[in-house]
Amino acid sequence: MASRTRRHGPATSARGGSPRRRLPMRLLLPMLLLVALVAMLMLRGYVHSEILADHRIQPEAATGKVPEKILDGGPVIDTRSGRTTSLRVPDHRMVLTFDDGPDPTWTPKVLDVLKKHHAHAVFFVTGTMASQHPELIKRMVDEGHEVGLHTFNHPDLSYQSDSRIDWELSQNQLALAGAAGIRTSLFRPPYSSFADAMDDKSWPVVRYIGSKGYLTVVNNTDSEDWQKPGVEQIIRNATPHGGKGAIVLMHDSGGDRHQTVQALDEFLPEMQEKGYRFDSLTEALGAPSALTPVTGVDLWKGKAWIFLVQASDDITAVMAVALAVVGATVIGRFLLMLLLSGAHARRVRRKGFRWGPPVTEPVSVLVPAYNEAKCIENTVRSLMASEHPIEVVVVDDGSGDGTARIVEAMGLPNVRVVRQLNAGKPAALNRGLANASHDIIVMMDGDTVFEPATVRELVQPFGDPEVGAVAGNAKVGNRDSLIGAWQHIEYVMGFNLDRRMYDILRCMPTIPGAVGAFRRSALERVGGMSDDTLAEDTDITMAMHRDGWRVVYAENARAWTEAPETVQQLWSQRYRWSYGTMQAIWKHRRAIVERGPSGRFGRVGLPLVAMFMVVAPLLAPLIDIFLLYGVVFGPTQKTIVAWLGVLAIQATCAAYAFRLDRERMTHLISLPLQQILYRQLMYVVLLQSWITALTGGRLRWQKLRRTGVVEAPGGPVPARRTHSSDRRPVA
Repeated sequence: MASRTRRHGPATSARGGSPRRRLPMRLLLPMLLLVALVAMLMLRGYVHSEILADHRIQPEAATGKVPEKILDGGPVIDTRSGRTTSLRVPDHRMVLTFDDGPDPTWTPKVLDVLKKHHAHAVFFVTGTMASQHPELIKRMVDEGHEVGLHTFNHPDLSYQSDSRIDWELSQNQLALAGAAGIRTSLFRPPYSSFADAMDDKSWPVVRYIGSKGYLTVVNNTDSEDWQKPGVEQIIRNATPHGGKGAIVLMHDSGGDRHQTVQALDEFLPEMQEKGYRFDSLTEALGAPSALTPVTGVDLWKGKAWIFLVQASDDITAVMAVALAVVGATVIGRFLLMLLLSGAHARRVRRKGFRWGPPVTEPVSVLVPAYNEAKCIENTVRSLMASEHPIEVVVVDDGSGDGTARIVEAMGLPNVRVVRQLNAGKPAALNRGLANASHDIIVMMDGDTVFEPATVRELVQPFGDPEVGAVAGNAKVGNRDSLIGAWQHIEYVMGFNLDRRMYDILRCMPTIPGAVGAFRRSALERVGGMSDDTLAEDTDITMAMHRDGWRVVYAENARAWTEAPETVQQLWSQRYRWSYGTMQAIWKHRRAIVERGPSGRFGRVGLPLVAMFMVVAPLLAPLIDIFLLYGVVFGPTQKTIVAWLGVLAIQATCAAYAFRLDRERMTHLISLPLQQILYRQLMYVVLLQSWITALTGGRLRWQKLRRTGVVEAPGGPVPARRTHSSDRRPVA
């Protein structure tokens, strides 16, 4: 563990002005990652028509403003450069057009049939589908087909502003440039029909489109394949009369198109035998190709667009899988906790349950203290009220606030103060262990208070010779604030309910520093407390498991600790915990391949700790991201129901945990808010810990500011305590 260092003053500008305010890297990197994920999710939603989609369809309107020659003209409408003309396809020429694609299932089948019969067609593609399946656009172009625009999101353009129309066209062209390096001059409005269906709402759109250099292509023969009327009916609908030319409307996307594919395979040779040619539009009209190559910046913009779309799909798919993993893990963990914690409670609460012979011999209580002047008196006096014979060894770790003097001035029996230069908590505990007189060692923090029965309850499991360490029941003493209430829920549900489960599984990962007990011989066998990690309590617990000792949970050994009261203090504490846990997992990684007790812990305990304490919390914000996305862009109702379902499971577990710990349920009122806000804080802390670990950073010890407000239930401990006759003095 890194030693404590002095805090440096704030950085100032070169001119000696006011301090420069910089966004800390621990905030910047997680925020950038979160913003990137949200951006990718939004891009995916936009490309899949979940964002900015407009499904309104304009009802029929009057036709008074549409020129008669357009209404009576052909299906190719030219309004470029102020023209108002239309064109028809020559006799015995047929232009097959396919709308709404490309579809990954049906477009390749359509292309296969066209290639089989040496026919060309025009595909009016949407930007959304072209962005998702660029390889199909390239295949169309490579095989001699023409591609036209069908907008990006398929809205009825008569509802849209000129700027939105421009956006639909430019985004559609961007997708084509990225997919095949081409630009097209062909356009088909969504929801269009024959030329005589043009009305006063759609005609201004066609004129505007023409002013942008596009030919508008409608149709004069509708196969009505979208209705799936059967193969024979599709062929009849698509067949022109009297050898006339035709622009035939079909679809290669938008649903099951197997009838279209089958009809096409019969229709093409049948009409070719009648002398029809199946050409692209410009081939049929004898005009230059509608496709022109894109080069330079526009080409790279298109390629970048396709890359981002593909990346958004891939990242979103990974996020969805991760969300499924998190959901399954969370639900599985809750069910496992409910099952095993109930089994633990029934076992230790059954009538006549005993760990073994009662443990009555005196124990040594070690209190490492660094600048605990505000708390240390409450801590020591609570120990003096203990119902079990103890000696107290307060190890002052180089405090600068007079912590040692306060304890010495109390003049209490069986309380000794050991001073050392500042060396960190593990060194202080090892110093205390060297000065302890007894074979059972209780460890607590300098800001914690014990109930009178805590030590007695904590040491009873040592009646079982297999038990090497015992975890007590740490509780939040300052739970009146919102952040305190959230930590209270976390301690009762996330820690103590977990410990019951881990006790049954015999792989408890952490004995809390606030309240834990050890056999002296077990500590000495594993080398005492180590400063290899910042989570010395997790490190020593894992070492105990690997050495073959059993680690158990004593639910009635309650200790009241002062939890952080500000976000910054909470951040500092959890950052150290998270990083230290990662260090401990890495330190004991060889347990996975070892045999015996070490291997059992490595293959059961380490994966559970890694999944529940490192991976799942890191991915948990995905629940909130998808919740927000689903609420805003849909499906709103299903999203809310799913989130409420997860919350209900969490509330059930929390209520059960509170019931087991005999806690009031009123604090659970803040549970929904905790799940939304608290989870984000833990995400950022964990992400920062990951970044520190991956970059090889070294985290210094971070001391929390204490207030000394925590007292054991029942009020303050009296200044003096009259020792009962059965209390044995401790040397």
